[in-house]
Amino acid sequence: MLSGGEGEEALAFSLTHRTACGTLTPGILLSLLQENRPVTESLPPTPNGTVVEYHPTIKELPSDERPRERLANYGPGALSTAELLAIILRVGTKDENVIRLAQRLLVHFDGLPGLAQAPFEDLIEQKGVGPAKAVELKAAFELGRRWQAAAPQERLQVKSPQDAANLLMLEMSVLEQEHLRTIMLNSKNHVLKVHTVYVGSVNTASLRIAELFREAVRLNSVALIVAHNHPSGDPTPSAEDIAVTRQIVEAGKLLNIEVLDHLVIGQQRWVSLKERGLGF
Repeated sequence: MLSGGEGEEALAFSLTHRTACGTLTPGILLSLLQENRPVTESLPPTPNGTVVEYHPTIKELPSDERPRERLANYGPGALSTAELLAIILRVGTKDENVIRLAQRLLVHFDGLPGLAQAPFEDLIEQKGVGPAKAVELKAAFELGRRWQAAAPQERLQVKSPQDAANLLMLEMSVLEQEHLRTIMLNSKNHVLKVHTVYVGSVNTASLRIAELFREAVRLNSVALIVAHNHPSGDPTPSAEDIAVTRQIVEAGKLLNIEVLDHLVIGQQRWVSLKERGLGF
């Protein structure tokens, strides 16, 4: 059985606690937990008006329900996002176990993209997340970003707009500035390179079309896919996006480099201008 790690959160309730009506017995406690109900539902207040609460720790969960054991036995795909996050966080607090801490962070930051984008200062302000955990979270997200960036070198093949979106979404959906990137492909649609062309607002006045194709020409790429993000999170193409796309497609024809698509990436959503017939 895998260890819960040093510093595992302490048990927040003692079975010898007494309420105004007597002792919470192990039998009552087990019944409540089996019914998946909060222990406080059946506890009357103490004479001073407070309610005794029970917060089960990870060690108290059945072994096949603990995140580390579940990952070891069933693989990471079997775990929820909160469970995976709990493994990184390792321990919770005396008031909530680490899974509940992970769930609270996901709710507070509007999901995983928001958590990945959260500034270090905002993370350490959250109860149960000190500088050490904030550093671990930032390191985990950065590793994921670097792995995604390295993936094209594994001769990934792009067969659809979805394949291209999967390649870029992890990083580009959380960027705070607008980035324009190209995915350069060979004759079999294997990825040669993902190249950042421009950082900043992408429009017809500032974008130099020649710069967009320079790396593709150097690599003898026969086709490319253009992508840029909307930091607002809304991937709806603007009139400027469509105008830029027309210019890029026409330039590609002159250079004999086929422009397969232009993707606009938002938060957990994306739009293919080719599929919508915009600029193509």
